[in-house]
Amino acid sequence: MAAGRKGVSASFSKAFTRCSIASISKCETQDVARVLSASCRHLHGNSAAIIGADKYFKFPATRCLTRHFHASLELLARHRGDDSMDLKSSKRPKVVTSGKFSKRKKEVKPAVETPYVPPKLARTGKSLDKTIEIFEGMTIVELTKRCGESISTIENIITNVGEKADSEFDSLSVDIAELVAMEVGVNVCRMHSNEGGEMLPRPPVVTVMGHVDHGKTSLLDALRQTSLAAKEAGGITQHLGAFVVGMQSGASITFLDTPGHAAFSAMRARGAAVTDVVVLVVAADDGVMPQTLEAIAHAKSANVPIVVAINKCDKPDANPERVKIQLASEGLPLEEMGGDVQVVEVSAIKGSGLDNLEDALLLQAELMDLKARIDGSAQAYVVEARVDKGRGPLATAIVKAGTLLCGKYVVIGSEWGRIRCIRDTARKVISQATPAMPIEIEGLKGLPMAGDDIVVVESEERAKMLSEGRKKKAEKDRLKKLEDDRQKLEQEMLEGEENEENADEKERSKRVEVPIIVKADVQGTVQAVSDALKTLNSPQVYLKIIHAGVGPVSQSDVDMAAACDACVVGFNVRNPPAEVTLAATQAKIKIKLHQVIYHLLEDIGNFIVEKAPGTLETQVGGEAEVLNIFAVKGKGKNKGEDLKIAGCRVMDGRLTKASIIRLLRSGEVVYEGCCASLKREQRDVDAVGKGNECGLMIEDCNDLQVGDVVQCLVNVNRKPKFVSSESGAVRIEC
Repeated sequence: MAAGRKGVSASFSKAFTRCSIASISKCETQDVARVLSASCRHLHGNSAAIIGADKYFKFPATRCLTRHFHASLELLARHRGDDSMDLKSSKRPKVVTSGKFSKRKKEVKPAVETPYVPPKLARTGKSLDKTIEIFEGMTIVELTKRCGESISTIENIITNVGEKADSEFDSLSVDIAELVAMEVGVNVCRMHSNEGGEMLPRPPVVTVMGHVDHGKTSLLDALRQTSLAAKEAGGITQHLGAFVVGMQSGASITFLDTPGHAAFSAMRARGAAVTDVVVLVVAADDGVMPQTLEAIAHAKSANVPIVVAINKCDKPDANPERVKIQLASEGLPLEEMGGDVQVVEVSAIKGSGLDNLEDALLLQAELMDLKARIDGSAQAYVVEARVDKGRGPLATAIVKAGTLLCGKYVVIGSEWGRIRCIRDTARKVISQATPAMPIEIEGLKGLPMAGDDIVVVESEERAKMLSEGRKKKAEKDRLKKLEDDRQKLEQEMLEGEENEENADEKERSKRVEVPIIVKADVQGTVQAVSDALKTLNSPQVYLKIIHAGVGPVSQSDVDMAAACDACVVGFNVRNPPAEVTLAATQAKIKIKLHQVIYHLLEDIGNFIVEKAPGTLETQVGGEAEVLNIFAVKGKGKNKGEDLKIAGCRVMDGRLTKASIIRLLRSGEVVYEGCCASLKREQRDVDAVGKGNECGLMIEDCNDLQVGDVVQCLVNVNRKPKFVSSESGAVRIEC
C-alpha cells in the first residue's frame, strides 16, 4: 500500500515537473495526459490517498478529482479567484487613448420620444384624386378596400392616431375613418343615416334666385314687411342672407336671399345646395337674363324643384306671357303647358300675389313631405362667415338634421371650436337649434369657409386632431395645385416659344403679374370678389391674389403689399385708420375701397389696363397719292443715274420721315423701305399732315408711277380694353 502511494506521488511529481516547463512540446503534453489518466484510475474517489500532493495544490473534498488538475499554482489560484498570492491578471486594463483604435466609453443617453413616421403606402407616384364615402361603424376591411391600401397599413395608421385595431373587422367611428383616409391621401364624403332616429316634419328651406335688379330682396321685404333692400349699397344684394318668415297661415318658411350679380355665382350655388325649393324671380318687363339661366342650371344640378315668381307685374310695360314663353323655350316645364313648375304673378311694390306665392310654396313642401331627424348629433351647413370685432369669428349656418346644442365641440372645415353661444335670426340667444333653423354660431378658433359642413365631435382632442388632419390635407392639395399650375405654365411657355419661332417676326408681349390683396366684410364676399377678379386675367396680365381675408385693411396688409408691390382692394369694409392710410401713402401703395361690386370691377379693370404692356402692332399712319414724278440727275457717287422724286398729296393721316414707307400699285405692294428725303416747299421736314403736298424720295427705289399710293407704317402699342356686359360679366379684351 505504501509502495503504491509512493508510485503515485512520484508520477504526479514527474507530471507537474514537466508542466512547469515554459515550453512544452506536443509529445510531452501527451505523456502528461497519459500519466494523469493512469493515476486517476488508482485514485478513484479517494482524495486522502494522495501523499505529498498538498505541496503543489489542494483538492476540494466535495468535487471530483478529475475536474481540477492545474498545471501550476498560478492557474489554481486564478481558478479559485484567490487574490492573496498577488498574481498578475492576464486581462489588460482598458486604456482610453486618443489613438485611432481606442475604445470609447458608451454614454448612456436619456430616452427620446420617437417621432411619428407615416407608413409607406402601397402605391407610388402622385396621390389619388378620388373621393370615397365613409360612414359611422364601417369596418377596417371596408375602409381598406375603398382606400386601396393593405390592412396592415391601415391598422398602423389607426394605431398612430390613438385607436386600437385588434381585428380587421372592428368598427370605426366616422372621425377616425376620415383621419385614416386623409393620411392615405384620398378625399372623403361623409354619409349620414337616419335609421333609429325620430323623424318629424320640418319647415321648408326656400332660396330666392334670379337676375340682378329683378326684385328678389324687395319680394322678401314684402313677405316679412321689412325694408332690407334700402340698406344694401347700390340697391343690389351683395350678401347671402338667411331668415325665417312667418306666413299668415301660421306656417314658417326659412328663406335664403342670394345675390343676382354675375360675380356671386358661388353664393347662388351654395344656396341651391342647401335648399328644398328654389323661387326663381323674373322681372315681367325684362324677361329671362343670363343670371336667370344660371339659376335654372344651379337648381337642376342640385335636383331642387322650382317655383317661378314673375315680379313687377304692376309696370305698364310688363309682359308675363312673354316671360312664360321664354322660360318654356329654356326647357322649364310650366304647369300651364303640361309641366309641374308652378308660376305665380306678383308685385313686390303693391304686395299683390303674395298669398298665391305662399300657397304655392306650402303646396310644394307638402308634396315633398319634408322630415328630419330631431335627436342625435346635428348636421349643419355654413352659408356665410364673418369676423366680429367683439365676438370673434362667427358662422351663419342652417341645421339640416339633429339638434345642435350649445357647449358642443364642432369642426367646420379645417377650423374647430366649442360653441359658446347660438343666436337666431332675431339675434336672441338660444340653447339649441333644430332642423331648418338659420343660426349664428359663436366660439370658433378660426374663420371657416362658406359652404363647409359642421361636424359635432365628442371631445376637444378629437376636434383638434380632425382639424389638424384637414389642414395638412388642404396644404398638400394646395401644393399639388401649385405644382400642376407650374407645369401647365411651363408647357404654355414651351408652346409659346414654338409659336414665336414659327411666327412671321411678330413680337411676343410679356405677361405682367399684378399682385392683389383682397379684404371684405364676410367670407362669402371674399370668395366672390376673388373669383370675379380672376376672370380679369388676360394673356398680357395675370392677376395674382396673394392674400384674401375678412376685416378692414390693417397695417399688416400694407406691409405685405409693400413687400410685393401689391394693390389692396377692400370691399364693403370701413375706411382704415389714419396711420394705416399714411403708411400706405408713404409706401406708394394703392388702397381701393368700394361698396358696390360694379364699381370695384370697373376700377380694377382700368388698373389692369394701365399695367398691361400692350401689343406692338404695325398700322398705317398716313396715306399719300403720287401726283407727279420728277427726275433729277445724280451727283457724287450716283453720277449718271437719275433720281426720282415723287410729288405727293397726303390724303389721310400724316407722313413721317422716320417711318417705313410702303409703295402700293393697283392694291399690291411694290416696294417697302425707308424714306430717303421728305421736303415741303424746298425745306426738309420730319412730317407732313393731311391735305398738304410734299416731295418724297424713297431709298433704293426708282420705280415710281403717277397714281401710286404711298403708305407710312408706324408701330403702335395697343393696350387691352376693359369690357362689361349688361349682365354684369366683365372681361379684358386684348
